[in-house]
Amino acid sequence: MKDKITKDMVLGEIVAKYPESASVFARYGLHCIGCFIAAWETLEQGAMAHGIKGKEFDEMMRELKKLENKGRGKGRKKII
Repeated sequence: MKDKITKDMVLGEIVAKYPESASVFARYGLHCIGCFIAAWETLEQGAMAHGIKGKEFDEMMRELKKLENKGRGKGRKKII
């Protein structure tokens, strides 16, 4: 079962599962992917902190969904 990208996913988790998402985030000014806060901050929280909302947020989500729909997401697996 593929993981679905949602606004409630932690940024670091998205990038780990969908490495290509980093370029989407960069295009929208979300350059905090390498920042320690990405380990706890959700996509929605990060977007809000960078002023990404409304139609712009929806556009970014559509781009991320394209990655999901292409069957990508073969990044590192979380091991606990």
